[in-house]
Amino acid sequence: MSQRDEKQEHQPDQLEATATGELAALIAADQRGDLPEVTTPENHVEMQSDAENAPVSWSIVAPLAVIIVAIVAWALAAGDSFNTFASDAFAWVMDNFGWAFIFFGTVFVVFILVIALSKFGSIRLGADDEQPEFRTTSWIAMMFAAGMGIGLMFFGASEPLAMYLDGVPGHEPNEVGTAMAQTMFHWTLHPWALYAVVGLAIAYSTFRLGRKQLLSSAFIPLIGQERADGWLGKFIDGFAVFATIFGTACSLGLGALQISSGLEASGFVNNASTTLIVGIVAVLTLAFLLSAMSGVSKGIQWLSNFNMVIAVVLAIFVFVLGPTVSILNLLPTAVGTYLSQFFEMAARSAESADGTAGEFLSGWTIFYWAWWASWTPFVGTFLARISRGRTVREFCLGVLLVPSGVSTVWFAIFGGTAIKLEQMGQSISGESNEEQLFNLLHTLPGGFFMGIFAVILLGTFFITSADSASTVMASLSQNGKTNASPWLAAVWGLATAGVGLVMLTAGGSDALNNLQNVTIVAVAPFLIILVALMFAIVKDISNDSIYLAQKEQERFARQLAIERRALRDQAEFEQRRKQVAGMFKGSSKSK
Repeated sequence: MSQRDEKQEHQPDQLEATATGELAALIAADQRGDLPEVTTPENHVEMQSDAENAPVSWSIVAPLAVIIVAIVAWALAAGDSFNTFASDAFAWVMDNFGWAFIFFGTVFVVFILVIALSKFGSIRLGADDEQPEFRTTSWIAMMFAAGMGIGLMFFGASEPLAMYLDGVPGHEPNEVGTAMAQTMFHWTLHPWALYAVVGLAIAYSTFRLGRKQLLSSAFIPLIGQERADGWLGKFIDGFAVFATIFGTACSLGLGALQISSGLEASGFVNNASTTLIVGIVAVLTLAFLLSAMSGVSKGIQWLSNFNMVIAVVLAIFVFVLGPTVSILNLLPTAVGTYLSQFFEMAARSAESADGTAGEFLSGWTIFYWAWWASWTPFVGTFLARISRGRTVREFCLGVLLVPSGVSTVWFAIFGGTAIKLEQMGQSISGESNEEQLFNLLHTLPGGFFMGIFAVILLGTFFITSADSASTVMASLSQNGKTNASPWLAAVWGLATAGVGLVMLTAGGSDALNNLQNVTIVAVAPFLIILVALMFAIVKDISNDSIYLAQKEQERFARQLAIERRALRDQAEFEQRRKQVAGMFKGSSKSK
């Protein structure tokens, strides 16, 4: 074989090794009709979460039942011992691991923004052509109601007022902008970033890859399928249910106390007794059990939309009849101060303000961060459940920004009104935080009737929170089934209401505080799970066919551009060479 023939034989291989050759080969295959049908593997996965025969995970349910009964029995039988343990353990966690909550709280915000704005953002939480299950308005209403509805009602007026009257470390009291900025710091980007981390991990794992709708399934990239199905996965899922039960019970306790305060402020009862609280919890428990039995697409969706309507009516009422101009002035002040002081607030530690910031952080910021973390198994799983079909970018930015914007407006209206009344000498500060909302409403014309609306809104927030939590716990304890058995949701709902009711009747607000402390102590290790979830998300999503296709397209386009430029440079060189050769040839002829 001649050298020329050998060169021609190897020329096709060399050509196909270039981007130009790849493009030529694709065009030739298309002309011959030889191009294969291309489908992404994520479009042909079997949804394990939709399995109708998913068994109940008794290895999770039984141990949890024993642990919950033991803790409640301890609280009832030896209250002093339980109170001492809760207080001491809470203080130890705050003193030794408070820095971790502060640091990683901001890391989660940065992580979610980076994921949303990266190439991962176009990946859909489902098949490539799948559309969202719920309308955007219902989606927003459900995530808002499930996330922190009762908390906004409880702290909407009281927290900005407390920040204004007491001040924050490094700032003097009576700084309106600082008070609003610190409140926003606690209630906007940071908590929703925590929820988004868990929600994104579960939504991608479940609806994109078809895994079980379990927190443990999101860890498969890190721990493997065998460990996720084994004892380690059961521990992760059981821990998530445990945190959900006690975290939700605390919030339901807050709601029940505020409802009883509202009934007393409205004149329906003379004294908010324990019997009244028991009656409130019993009625609302029956209501959310009926909602949970109806399923997420019916019960929670309808109640969440109802919540949104009443909340908007209540906010508009205060905005219109309250200090409207002051509220409008406060919005840019709050947002601007939040942005200007963001890094100061994010970096504030126990050593800040000459070492005096520790008490403030343990009572507010670190407590909130740990409290939000205790809600992440429940809210994150629920967010994943209602976000099927949305893109990663839409999920991250929607979960992070929309509720944050609504919370900002809410605190500007209610907190701004509370601060303005304080400045005018009409303080709404009372004996407890739960009565301040009703004190505020009663200063306005028609406030008595709006106080009744506020009680109704608290009740519906109570129902949706417990409904959402019981639905998620049922899924976690039935092998990740999306539409878990209604009876299982009812059982977990009864357990949650029972825990909250027992703790309330055992010692009133002090028992509730102890329950909060125990929840914080129990959820502290969950911070490790949240941090690990970030690595699991990146490892999982980096192998997605859409992301790999984007990388391949960029590589191909870059290589094609290089070859095109090299070909152009070669053509220009040949043209210049010919011009130079022509010049020399002309010069020789003239001689």
